[in-house]
Amino acid sequence: MPRDPYEILGVSRDADTATVKKAFRRLARELHPDVNAHDPDAEAKFKEAAEAYEILSDEERRRLYDSYGHEGLRSGGFQPNFGDFGSISDLFSAFFGSGGFDAFGGARTGPVQGGDVAVAVAIELADAAHGTSVEAAYDVRARCGTCHGNGAKPGTPIDTCPRCGGTGQLQAVSRTAFGQLVRSAVCDTCGGDGRAPREPCETCGGDGMVIDEHRVKVDVPAGISDGQRIRLSGRGHAGERGGPNGDLYVLVRVAEDERFLRDGSDLVTVIDVAAPLAALGTTVDVPTLDGPIPVEIKAGTQPGETIRLGGRGMPPLGRGRTGDLRAVVNVVIPRRLTHEQRDLLERFAGSLTEDNAREDEGMIAKLKRVLAG
Repeated sequence: MPRDPYEILGVSRDADTATVKKAFRRLARELHPDVNAHDPDAEAKFKEAAEAYEILSDEERRRLYDSYGHEGLRSGGFQPNFGDFGSISDLFSAFFGSGGFDAFGGARTGPVQGGDVAVAVAIELADAAHGTSVEAAYDVRARCGTCHGNGAKPGTPIDTCPRCGGTGQLQAVSRTAFGQLVRSAVCDTCGGDGRAPREPCETCGGDGMVIDEHRVKVDVPAGISDGQRIRLSGRGHAGERGGPNGDLYVLVRVAEDERFLRDGSDLVTVIDVAAPLAALGTTVDVPTLDGPIPVEIKAGTQPGETIRLGGRGMPPLGRGRTGDLRAVVNVVIPRRLTHEQRDLLERFAGSLTEDNAREDEGMIAKLKRVLAG
C-alpha cells in the first residue's frame, strides 16, 4: 500500500506549497547519489519522494488525495511514471535541471546566497486599513564579527585545506559495468572554501557564522489582507564564501474584528434595530473603522435590508477604489414583554388592516429576499 505523501515529506496537512517544496528539496539532498552512494535504495526512495511532491504541489491532485486517498488519484488519472529515466541522476536532472548536485549547493565552491527567513507579524484590521509599521524579531546566521567570517582566530594564518588540497571538493572513483564513475562532493573539512584556519575563531568555533537576533521595522501598506507576505531583500541569512544575504519574508496576519466581516475590499457589519423603531424610522450609530457615525433608518425598514456606506470599507492595495461598508439591519423582536408592553402590542395588532400586513411584492420576490437574508 502506498505511503502517505505527507509522511514521506515530513510536512503537516496544512503545509503550504513553499513548505512542501522546501521539504522535498531537503529530502532530495539527502538522497542525491553524490552523497548517498552507499544506499542501494536511494533511487526508490527518491522516486517515492518525487511522487509525494507531485501530489502535494498540485492543487487538484492534493484535493483528490485529501478527499479520497490514493484511490481518488488513480480515479482522477494520476499515475506517476519514472520508468523512462535511466538513473537517479536523470531523475534529479528532470526535477532540478542539469546542474545536478550543484542545484542543492553541494559541489559549488564559489559564493553561495544565504537562505531566506520567514517571520509572522500580527496587526489589527484598522491597521490594515490605514497602514502601519511593526517591528519583527527573528534569528539569522550572520558573519562572525570577531573573525569577519573567515573562521580563524584573529592574528592567526589560514592554510590550504589539507583534505581537499584547496579545491574545496572531494572525489570518489567507483567502477561500474560502464566504466569508471567519478563523483564529487563538498569537502567536509573546509566546507568547499578550500582553506582551513590553523586556529579556529573562539567566537564561532571556526564556522565563520554566528546566530544573531535581528530586529527590523516593517512598513505594512494600507489595504493588505490576512496571509499576504512582504519581502525585504537582503535581510535573511548571510551568504557563504562572500555570497549575498537571503531575503526576509514577513507574513502578515490580520486579527479578526468582532464588528466587521471583510468581503474583498468591502466591510460588512450588522446593526440591531428594535422592531417598533424599524417600523417608525429612527437614527442609529453604525460602527466604522474611523468611529461610529449616525445613519438614518427609514420607516418600514425590513429585516436583512442593507444600507451601503460608500468609501467606508478597505482601501485598495495599490490602484483601485476604496470598498464600501455594508450595514445589514437586524430587526430585533423582543423575547420578553411586560404586561403593559403586551397590552400595547395586542391593541396595535388589533388595529392592523389587511393592507398593513401585506407586502406589495410578489411571492417569488419575497422568497428571494427572505432567503438572501
